[in-house]
Amino acid sequence: MAQASSFDVTTGVDLQEVDNAVNQAQKEITQRYDFKGSPAKIELQRAENKIILEAEGDYKIAAVLDVLQSKLIKRGVPVKNLDIGEIKQGGGETVRREIKLKMSLDGETSKKVVAAIKDAKMKKVQASIQGEQVRITSPSKDELQDVMTLLRSKDFGVELKFGNYR
Repeated sequence: MAQASSFDVTTGVDLQEVDNAVNQAQKEITQRYDFKGSPAKIELQRAENKIILEAEGDYKIAAVLDVLQSKLIKRGVPVKNLDIGEIKQGGGETVRREIKLKMSLDGETSKKVVAAIKDAKMKKVQASIQGEQVRITSPSKDELQDVMTLLRSKDFGVELKFGNYR
C-alpha cells in the first residue's frame, strides 16, 4: 500500500505583527491633525487575543479602525481573522469597540472545510476534524495539491493556513 500523505488546515495571526501594527496605528493617531486632543487609543490584549479601540464618537472610532486595518494589511496580517464587535458606550463621551482575533478554526468553520472537500467528490481524499485543525490525508500528493487549490478558492470567513505537510 502506498504511503498516505497529509497536511493540516489551520488559521491564526502572528501576534507580534499585530502588536507592531497596533503600535504603528497608535503612533499615527497621536500625530494626525483630526485626532489632536482626542482620547483615541488602541490597546492590544495579548492574553485574551483581542484589540480594544476607544475614541469619541462613531466617526472617530471608524477612522481609528480604518487606520488599524491599513497597518495590519501592510504587515501581512489577514483582516479576515478579525471579528469586529459592535460599538458600545464607554466612559464619558467615548465609545469602545472590541475586535477579537481568530486564532484557530472553530467547529462550524471546520465542518464547512470538511463539507467542501466531500462535495468536491475527490477520490481517496479523507478529511477529519482534530480539535482546532482539519487533517487532510490522501495517498496522492497531487490530490492534496488539488484540495489546497479548492480550499483557497472558497471563502470560509477566515484566512486558511496549510502546514505540517508530509
